[in-house]
Amino acid sequence: MSDARQKVLATIDQSHDKAITFLQQMVAIPSVTGDEAKIQAFLSDYMKKLGLDVDIWESDWEQLKKHPGYIPVDRGYEGRPNIVATWKGSGGGRSILLNGHTDVIPVGNGEGWSDNPWSASIKDGRIYGRGSCDMKSGVASHILAVEYLKAAGVKLKGDVLINVVIDEEVSGHGTLDTVIRGYKADAGISGETSELAVQPACIGRIWFEIEIQGKAAGIQRRYQGVSGIELGYKITKAIEALEAKRLATVKHPLYPKAIDALPCMIGAFHAGSFPSSFPATCLLKGSMATVPGEDHEGVKRSLVEAVAAAAAADPWMKDHPPKVRFVGYDAQASEIPSDHPIVTTVGKNYTEVTGRQPEISGRQGAADTRFLNLYGHTPTVIFGPGSTAVMHSDDEYVSIEDYITAIKVMALSIYDWCGAD
Repeated sequence: MSDARQKVLATIDQSHDKAITFLQQMVAIPSVTGDEAKIQAFLSDYMKKLGLDVDIWESDWEQLKKHPGYIPVDRGYEGRPNIVATWKGSGGGRSILLNGHTDVIPVGNGEGWSDNPWSASIKDGRIYGRGSCDMKSGVASHILAVEYLKAAGVKLKGDVLINVVIDEEVSGHGTLDTVIRGYKADAGISGETSELAVQPACIGRIWFEIEIQGKAAGIQRRYQGVSGIELGYKITKAIEALEAKRLATVKHPLYPKAIDALPCMIGAFHAGSFPSSFPATCLLKGSMATVPGEDHEGVKRSLVEAVAAAAAADPWMKDHPPKVRFVGYDAQASEIPSDHPIVTTVGKNYTEVTGRQPEISGRQGAADTRFLNLYGHTPTVIFGPGSTAVMHSDDEYVSIEDYITAIKVMALSIYDWCGAD
C-alpha cells in the first residue's frame, strides 16, 4: 500500500469517534418520507463547510410525471430537496457518483422499540435508531470518505459527486430527478444496505391490490351470501401457488436462494366492515419481486393470469372476477456485469481493508440503482454497511465496525477510481 493510501486509512482511524458522532447526529434527526427538509439542510451545510460545490433543489412534480420512470405518488416535493455535492478533480480521471437516501420508514408510536427510535444510542458495538441501517450509515460513509480524503491531502483527478436524495422509500424519484437534472458519472456506488457485500444487482418490487366482490346477505340469511373472506382465501392460496411456481422456475446466478429473493405474497387481508355484518367484500394487498433479466410487465401479467385462473375455477368468481390493480411502489430489477471495473475496484479495496474476499451477490431489495443504470448512463454497484435483514425493523441498528470499514473501502475506492495527482 502506498504512503498516500496508508495516510488516508490512518486519518480515518484517528477520526473514529468523530465518525460515530456524525452518524448519531444524522440518526437523531427524524426524516420519515415527506419530512426530509431538516436532514437535507444539515447535510448540505455540512458539505458546504467541507468546501464542496453544493447543488440543492426541489423536484418539479409536473416534470417528473413526464418521465417513463415516474410512478404515481400522493404528494409533491416542496420543502424536500435533493442534493448533489461535487468535489471537482484536476482533470484526466474517471468520475464517480455516490448515491444514497435520507428518508426512512415510519416508527409509529415507537411500539416494539427498546428505546426512542431517534435516540442514536450505542450498545454492544452498534448504533441504534431508525435509519441507522437503511441508510444513513451508507450516506455518512460517502460524505466522510470524501472528508477524510481531503483531510489526508489527497488531490483527485476525477470528479466526485455525492448524491443525497429523498423519497426513496416510496418512489425513488429523488434519484430519478438527479438523472433528469443531468448528473451522471463514469460509475456509481450506492450505499444501500448490503452488509458489506459487493452487489452488482438488485431485485425489482411490484405492489398490487386485488378487489374481490362476493354476494351480500343479512346475517340471519348468511347462507344466501357469498363470503368475501372465503373468496379472498382462495385467491391468497393462488398467489402462494404462483410464488411456488416462480421459486421453482426463475433463476439468476446472483440469487442462488430464490426463496429469499423472490417473495410473492399477500401482506394485507381486509374483509367485511362490521362484527355483525356479512363480509361480502375483500381487498388483498401484496407485493412480488423480480430478478434482473425478467420481463417486468410479463411478471405482472403472470399475476393477473393466476388470479383469473383461480377465479375461473370458482362458481361465483367465474362470473364475478376479482379486479387486479398495480398501485404504489413499482421498481424494476437492475444489474451491471459482475466483472465491471467499479465492482472489481470496490471488491479489491474490501479485501485490502479486511483481508477477506468480498461476497459478490445480488441485493434482496429494490434500489435506486435502477434509475442510474437504466436512464442515467452511470453503471452503479451497491455497497453499504447496513444489513437488508435489519432494515425496516424495530430496534434497527448498524454495526460500528462495519460502518468504519465502509468508510475505508469507500475512500480507497474513490482514490483508485478517480486517480490521484
